[in-house]
Amino acid sequence: MTLRVLITNDDGIAAPGIQALARAAVDRGLDVVVAAPLEEASGTSAAMSAVEQDGQVVVREHPLPGLDGVPAFGVGGSPGFIALIAVHGAFGPPPSVLLSGINRGANAGRAVLHSGTVGAAFTAAANGCRAMAVSLDVLSAGAATAASGGAAVAAAALVHDADRHWATAAQVALDLLPRLTAGPTESVLNVNSPDLPFARLRGVRRGTLATFGQVQMTVAESGHGFVRTALEEPGEALRPGTDLALLADGYASVTAVRAVTEVTDADLAGLDAD
Repeated sequence: MTLRVLITNDDGIAAPGIQALARAAVDRGLDVVVAAPLEEASGTSAAMSAVEQDGQVVVREHPLPGLDGVPAFGVGGSPGFIALIAVHGAFGPPPSVLLSGINRGANAGRAVLHSGTVGAAFTAAANGCRAMAVSLDVLSAGAATAASGGAAVAAAALVHDADRHWATAAQVALDLLPRLTAGPTESVLNVNSPDLPFARLRGVRRGTLATFGQVQMTVAESGHGFVRTALEEPGEALRPGTDLALLADGYASVTAVRAVTEVTDADLAGLDAD
């Protein structure tokens, strides 16, 4: 039976990354449906937000270039919300796999907590659907936005999108699909690819989460009635074997992560029910 795949993102339905990922999935013979936010929703984590008109969530057909016959929808909601309604049949039969991306900018380190791309994957996995988040490392601190924590690019950088190696990230992701479907449902594969031609990729490696993201938000100024934020590159050296270190060395990184797990080593003695 053909694997049914829902593809979403947090950069919006018109972003080039989602088109590249959908095209690669179709080329692999998968049953593809696309549903993504009508507008950019970077930095939304797993938020459940939606825009309603007359008590109904806005859903518009949004055919994608070069993907005739692939159902595609722009949704007035966050990526996590889209993932949730997808697994409940909002866009046809529930998918077996959710692919989220390809995000414009790496989602690496513990900053994945804030990513809408990863948040959609966490939501799908929590609801019984295997999920993968896919990102392309194209950003620097100067090109990121404070709202996304480094997951989105400033408008001035969009002119370079046509030159990005979306196909590399898409191929890495689809090559990892058998590992995803064979793994535990509650785990998410977080995949980051350098912005390189596939032939120049040094390989795909398992990476641990860096202790920080590519950029960190700081408070640049605060005053009466306002706060101004800024982004800066972390001052710490990259630790070998982490996702960010692998990207810097020209490897694609894959990390298996889970959204919510119980902590068993905290001292809660004496609080058990009688």
